[in-house]
Amino acid sequence: MSLNSSTLLNEENSQEPKRNTERLGSLELQTPSSFQDNPLQQLQLASQEVLEKAKKSGRSKCPQCSSSRMFYCYTCFVPVETVPTKEIPTVKLPLKIDIIKHPNETDGKSTAVHAKLLAPDDVTIYKYPCIPEYKEKRHEIALIFPGPNSVSVKDIAFHLQKYAKKGIHTNDDDCSREPFLKQAKLEPKEEEKNLNECISTNGTEGTRLKKIIFIDSTWNQTNKIITDERLQGLLQIELKTRKTCFWRHQKGKPDTYLSTIEAIYYFLVDYHQEILKENYKGQYDNLLFFFSFMYTLIKNAKCCAAKE
Repeated sequence: MSLNSSTLLNEENSQEPKRNTERLGSLELQTPSSFQDNPLQQLQLASQEVLEKAKKSGRSKCPQCSSSRMFYCYTCFVPVETVPTKEIPTVKLPLKIDIIKHPNETDGKSTAVHAKLLAPDDVTIYKYPCIPEYKEKRHEIALIFPGPNSVSVKDIAFHLQKYAKKGIHTNDDDCSREPFLKQAKLEPKEEEKNLNECISTNGTEGTRLKKIIFIDSTWNQTNKIITDERLQGLLQIELKTRKTCFWRHQKGKPDTYLSTIEAIYYFLVDYHQEILKENYKGQYDNLLFFFSFMYTLIKNAKCCAAKE
């Protein structure tokens, strides 16, 4: 079946608005007014010609499970037969990503699979409650989740270093021999200054974070996961405010609730600039390779339907 405008719109109307992590990061898309109709058009993306061809030929078989899918199989995390893997971009990430997916989250509606398809070496998807134990590594792991104790991306290094000072992590350098607060009593600003010097001395400023966790669920489903004892004690990160472009916006929720792939993308952009201290030149834009293509298809389908 060819994926034409009417088909797209019918499929979209038949699916209830969902998710918020799709989701949990809040964020504000800073784009000039001239780009408001398509805020994704400034992305530096690989050629999407392969997706255009697949759209015209319609649904195809998954090479692993033989299910009929469009573009990719959301259960096997592989492109379908009409989308050769070699024509799909691969993105290398600066850290590992774990996505914890709620068991009631519909596979076909989740954008988490986009991350796995496009950064297969750095992304792992777990279906709750089957998730890893993070306690022993919590000095190098953070969780994306807005809350009263959440910190901004730019403060990650400082807060993870404090975790290390509490004895969660030890090594032989002078900066980590004892908890920081057991050293001389200092004013808060001086304490932060010394702690940042510690990070710089180690030569790993901003790079202690090795893994980031995202929850893939609607807001109402989140509580069951976020209260799991295996996630307690992890540093929580709240993203900057940006508006979602997700076409399945969750009913009754603000437009700052991002899809999972949007939250991953914006976190990495902020991490690259705030922590790695490097200019962002589109290194992670291809994480939105599928998302931007589907956004345009659905937007065009709705426009065509409106004209009719």
